[in-house]
Formats: sequence, C-alpha cells, structure tokens
Amino acid sequence: YPDTYGTIGDYRALAKKVHELGGQVVVAADLMALAVLQAPAEFGADIAIGNSQRFGVPLGYGGPHAAFFATTAANQRRVPGRIIGVSRDADGNRAYRLALQTREQHIRREKASSNICTAQALLANMSAMYAVYHGPEGIKAIADRIHRFAQVLAAGVARAGHTVENASYFDTLRIRVAASTTAEEIHARANERQINLRHIDAATVGVTLDEAVTRDELAQLIEIFGGNGGEIDTAAGSVAATASESSAIPAGLARQSAILTHPVFNRYHSETEMLRYITQLQGKDLSLANAMIPLGSCTMKLNATTELIPITWPEFSQMHPFAPADQAQGYAQMIGDLEADLAAITGMDATTVQPNSGAQGEYAGLRAIRAYQASRGEALRDVCLVPESAHGTNPASAVMAGLRVVIVRCSGGNLDLADLEAKAAKHADRLAAVMITYPSTYGVFEHGVVRAIDIVHAHGGQVYMDGANMNAQVGLTSPGHMGADVCHLNNHKTLAIPHGGGGPGVGPICVKAHLAPFLPGHPALGATTQGPVSAAPYGSAGVLPVTWAYVKLLGAHGMTQASKAAILNANYMAARLRDHYSVLFANERGMCAHEFILDTRVFAKSADVHAIDIAKRLQDYGFHPPTMSWPVPNTIMVEPTESESKEEIDRFCDALIAIRNEIREIEDGAQPRDNNLLVNAPHTIANVSADNWSRPYSRERAAYPLPTLRDRKFWPSVSRVDDAYGDLNLICSCPPIENYE
Repeated sequence: YPDTYGTIGDYRALAKKVHELGGQVVVAADLMALAVLQAPAEFGADIAIGNSQRFGVPLGYGGPHAAFFATTAANQRRVPGRIIGVSRDADGNRAYRLALQTREQHIRREKASSNICTAQALLANMSAMYAVYHGPEGIKAIADRIHRFAQVLAAGVARAGHTVENASYFDTLRIRVAASTTAEEIHARANERQINLRHIDAATVGVTLDEAVTRDELAQLIEIFGGNGGEIDTAAGSVAATASESSAIPAGLARQSAILTHPVFNRYHSETEMLRYITQLQGKDLSLANAMIPLGSCTMKLNATTELIPITWPEFSQMHPFAPADQAQGYAQMIGDLEADLAAITGMDATTVQPNSGAQGEYAGLRAIRAYQASRGEALRDVCLVPESAHGTNPASAVMAGLRVVIVRCSGGNLDLADLEAKAAKHADRLAAVMITYPSTYGVFEHGVVRAIDIVHAHGGQVYMDGANMNAQVGLTSPGHMGADVCHLNNHKTLAIPHGGGGPGVGPICVKAHLAPFLPGHPALGATTQGPVSAAPYGSAGVLPVTWAYVKLLGAHGMTQASKAAILNANYMAARLRDHYSVLFANERGMCAHEFILDTRVFAKSADVHAIDIAKRLQDYGFHPPTMSWPVPNTIMVEPTESESKEEIDRFCDALIAIRNEIREIEDGAQPRDNNLLVNAPHTIANVSADNWSRPYSRERAAYPLPTLRDRKFWPSVSRVDDAYGDLNLICSCPPIENYE
C-alpha cells in the first residue's frame, strides 16, 4: 500500500469481507506515502507493517533499517518483540520502560510468539529524529513534493509516447515503453547518465522517486524516455500542488486525519533546538562513554571510531541493495573477505552474512539442517534437543523452523550428558539437531562439549553451536574444531558492531561443507536451493565495514589476545569478588570463562534484598547493572570484555563490594529491611535535593557512596520504576498533550 508497481489499491471492501469471515487484515505500507494516503486502520486494517528507511536512514546496500509493526489495541498483548510502555517511578512520575514482551523468549521459550531478540533500536531512533525535526507539516511537504515530481514525470513520459500503466500512484510509475523503442534502450540511456531504473520486463520499466531527487535529475529522467526535460517548470505548474488535490490519488484515499500529533513532533524544528533535544535524551542513557556495561552474555565491548567511520562514507551508505553487481564491486570484495575470515575464525567452510540478528541466524542455520536432511530422505527428523540453560531464542527459533523442542537437563553448570544421551537415543529416528552454547550460559568451558557433539552425531543429528559466547573462543578454539556443523556469530557482540540499544545486529552463520548448498539464497543472486531470510541479499550490509575493519585491524594474533584478555578480566573480577559473593559456577580449578554468575539468592532471606535491588543500587554508583535473573533467577551475570582497563574493572568491583557491605548493614539490623539504601535505589537528583529527607541514611551515602563519584557521577533520571504497574497498564499510545505542558 501502494503495491510494488506503485498502484494505490482501495481495500475497504476486502477488509470488510475478511472481518466478516473472522480474519484480520495486514497491510504492508510505505511510511512516507502514509503522510498523504488514508491510514490503514481507517479502511479496516488490523496490522500495518513496513520499513522506516524512508525516514532519513541510508540505504546501506540493504540495511540496517528499522521495520515497524503497528496494530490495534485488541492485539497489543500479542505483539512480538519490544514495546515501549509507560509506567511510573517510585515518586509517581511518568517513566518509560521496555514492557513485558521485551525478552519474551526467555520467559516463554518454545511457546514464544517470535524469536525476535535484536530490534533495530538505533535505526528506529534515527527515523524518529527525522520525524521530530521535520514535524507533521514538514513530512507532508516532503511527501507532496515527491508526488508532485512523480506527476511531472508521468506527464513527461506520456508526452514522449509512453504509457504509464498505473493510473493511481504516489511515487512509483510502471511505464510501458512506446513501440518505437525497448526497455533495454531506456536502460542503456539511463546507464549513460549513471541512473538505475527498475527492470520489469522487455517492454516495461519501473521508476520510483524520493525527496533526494533534484530538478536536474527529474529533467534527465524525462530525457531518458525521449521527452523534453526543459519543460519541467511548465509541467510543474499544471499538476496538483498537493497529493490531496491529485487525480493520481483515488477518491476517498487521500489522508484526512492528522499525523504526528505528539508534542515532541511539533517542538524541535531548528538545528539548534534539535541538537539540544538529542543531547538531553543522550544524557539519560548510560553508555560505554560513561562506564563499563558488564551485561553477561552481551559482550559490550569497545566500538572503535576507526571501525565506525567507513559506514558514513556514501560509497557504503548510499548503495541500493539491488544495484547492478558491476556497481558494487567494493562491497563484493569486502563481503567475500569477511565471509572467508569468519569461516576461518569458526573453523567452518562457508559463511553467509544475510541474517540480520543472532536469532535470525539460528533460524537460518536450523533451516539449513532441515533442508540437508530432507535432501537425504530424512525429512521426518524434527526433534531439536535444547539445554535448559539455553538462550530463549534457541527454542523459539527451533519452533519457527518446524522442530519439536525436547529440553535437556543441566547439572552443576554443565550439560547433563547422561540425559542428553538418553534423549538422543529415545528420539534417534527423528533427531534433527542439538543447540549448544559454548562456553555455556553459566560461564564455564564445559569439558563434555565434544562428547555431547559425538553423542548427537552418533544418533543421526546435526550440531548447532550458538555463537553468543564466541568472544571466549576466537583464536583459542572454534565450533568447527570441536565438531559442530553450523554456528552463528553475533557481530554486535564478538565483532564490535554497536549494540545500539538493541540493534543493529548482524548474525552470520558459518557451516561445514555439507550444509553450504543449503545456506539462504536470494533471487537477486541467481538460482539457489533455499530462499532468503532477509529482504536484502546481504542483510544489514551497511554495518559490515565495522566488522571487516575489526578483523583486519586486529588480525589473528590480536583477536586471540582479545579472547585471552576477556577471560583474564572475568577471572580477575571473580577472584576479587569471591570473598564477598558466591560465584555460582566454575570449573574444577575454580576458573570461569569470559563471564560469571554471582549468586545473590541468599540475600533474599538474610536481608530481603534481591538481584533487582543490587542492580538498581549499582546505578547510584554510576554503573549499568549486569544481566539480571538469567540464566538463574535472582542472580547477576557479569561480563567485562577485553575492552575494560584494570582501573575500570576495579571501580566496578569496588562498587559491588561496597553494596555487599550495605547489605551486611541490613543483615546486622543497622538499616531496616523495608527502608534502606538498596530498596530505595536508585536515588535521583530530585530525591537527594528534596526539602524533606526522612530516610535512615544520609543524602551523601545515597548519592556519593564512594569518594570517586564526586569527580565522575552519572545520575539516573528516574527513581525505581514500577514494573508491575507497567505490565498491568500497558500504554502504547501517546499521553495527552497536557502531560507535557
């Protein structure tokens, strides 16, 4: 809506009929077109989906871009992925939070509604800022200009003897060329002017315009079709000035309702004000620019400026994903290099960078396994063994791939090999795969991993290795060396792409030779045995220069040293903290891998303190909390990465040790269980500067628990958020304007 050839269909009768039959209507919509076309909900759509790339995000040879999924209130509890909900904090102030669906896979696992883990949060914010800056009037003006140019082009090619086949359109024309020429000739003329047009068939050409098209380019387009480009000013005067007045917009489908009514879209329309608004928002987020982010199983490492700069170059950022191959040779060389390097790193034989996230990589890898087995007459293999410690995306991806999940027990932080062998034997005739994470999600190198792989192979299954913890493997071992058949990598973890608040992500999969023919293909790449898992041939290619630069700058020696440093940092921290907290899992030598779990469950009984209280109190110390309550409830998992200095690691350890002493005060009765430094955390500037202070500890202890914080303090912007209230009162729509006055 409009369709791929530009036609604006009237779907009101269809929507009514679908509803009468008990169905729902999903509309794939063009975000820019919706500024001037009737909103999908207004003609009966229940769900609208699409891509926000048109709102100010570079093409990037296919991505990354943020998709959108909008739906009615009746569906809001069924929406997969992330929803920003409105809750309140301990002081009764409005607070935004990621709602219950945020990590649905870790809660519902194989019953989850999707395997979505990575969301394109950074790109969503870019598109949002495009809308904030332009506002409703600016967006409508852009859309009207695009449509006006499309009308001028339609008139120009018609005068040149060609036929615009779609009578209705917003920005896209399907043009049947005149009998006196051919589509091939039109494309040849376009190529001479370095303009790409869409190949439809031997007699038909597609053209789509956007706000970046200039008057000169519009004139050139008309000349390519044999028209007079000098007449565009005259033609512009004869077409409708706005889409609402245009005969190319079907009657009744021009937008009448308002857009972007939230106050934020009507406030910041100068560069100065926009800069201040972005800086204000940035000040609310603790990033690696402020302190280490020790999120276990997330690998929040440095994203070096040197690696990031190339993604801003137009040669990478402005490339269309379906540009002719001879125009994308630089991308081809970089992607070829990277695929070979990733195969070498993982000990595999072939790579695809198409998946946009680790979870999508899981799905693609499992699909390759199923296709391989089907090619051998083993299509009935549909059982996937998944350890109970696995990332929640593992069982969710298995279900998406059409597999039945059978859970394997873990014992003492290790996979229970006896249970694995029993279940592999029980399901031998239908065993498709096992999904293993190494090091395990408990933060240990399992000595039984090779034995586990052998067990599954002996019973006819394939081995999928989750690459979430590859930062402890690179240069030291590899999935292929251990015997795995397929693995994925998280480029936004191990290979230095920024997390971006949840995205962009890239989840390449690497496979042994027997699975290589079953990697995802793409129509743009020619005939393949498997269809794509992403819309673009190389997924989020626009951020691949970051990983390419990381690999080339460090090389084999540097990446091996990075793995060693990550493991060393984790073990140093575990050793410093072991006298104050129980480290939940370690090997027989008392060592962890690149991350470790601190058992905070004992404090629930001794002090009424839970993992969330420690996490909130860490904010007062200027740190992002570690991963909380996963994979073991009411624990915290710490991963320092190789990027952190000993000074920063010690700062974090000092904070956790100080918090343990605060817990001890509660245990000893020096602070009440229901009114103390932890349960009241975090403490905002508003809290500690209030006229009244009735808490049984000083303002100084609340705000500056360590002397170093006086020189370097990150202030939380809200008090403790009421999660239960937010889950019970999910609010996705905009608050009323008076809330902002």
